[in-house]
Amino acid sequence: MKRLLKTVLLNAMVAIIGLAVLAPLLWMAAAAFMPRGTAQTTPPPLVPHHPTLDNFRELFTRLRLGRYFANSVVISLAITSIGVLLNSMAGYAFAKLRFGGRAALMKGLLAGLIVPLQVGMLPLFLLLKQFHLINTYWAVIIPSMASIYGIFMVRQYALSIPDNLLDAARIDGAGEWRVFFSIVLPVIRPVLATLAIFTFLSAWNDFMWPLIVLTGNDRYTLPVAMAILSTEHVQDAELMMAGSLVTVLPVLVLFAALQRQIIGGIMMGGLKE
Repeated sequence: MKRLLKTVLLNAMVAIIGLAVLAPLLWMAAAAFMPRGTAQTTPPPLVPHHPTLDNFRELFTRLRLGRYFANSVVISLAITSIGVLLNSMAGYAFAKLRFGGRAALMKGLLAGLIVPLQVGMLPLFLLLKQFHLINTYWAVIIPSMASIYGIFMVRQYALSIPDNLLDAARIDGAGEWRVFFSIVLPVIRPVLATLAIFTFLSAWNDFMWPLIVLTGNDRYTLPVAMAILSTEHVQDAELMMAGSLVTVLPVLVLFAALQRQIIGGIMMGGLKE
């Protein structure tokens, strides 16, 4: 009886905490469908009594949110796909290939994690300016194509790949590229799924760097556009909630699509420990 009571209390506590965390997100979704001025009444309604899509119509017509949404999709997918490939290749190389200075180079990369990103923004901006990449998608994509954290994550996972498996493939005549794409990538797929969602989240939510390098209004990403629109429509709470919902929705869809691989990667990593 005592054990049952503890279980009930624990589940109730988890449910309360979960509801408290989800409450702002649920209200944001509800306010997005409310008519203008409804969400600012006192007390604000919890659900829309007269749901409407007018806020979304205005976002995608007059305010051209579709253009900014497309910019974020292109940039985030490019960063994610290129980043996962480059980080997996580098992580595998540091884990399984033998080359001079490997340990020192890895230590140098890890030391770079303590350097604030803001320190490198000015020299990186000037470098991109020399290549005439400012106000282009590449100005956002290139600095994010590889990350120290991503390389380290893949390296730690790839260390668990048996050397005998790789040596057997090489004895059968497989080259290093064949070994990587046919053997290594399928084995490290769980960690690649985790890396993909982290990379996409970082690229999708990035605000400061796109604000610096994207000077043209047509190339703004969604977070930059929403920040600018919020200053112009500070009283339009329902409109901003609709824009926030559009911004959050792709992230939720991506997590739902990859959650099995992410959980599998976490569990497999725990078993290997």
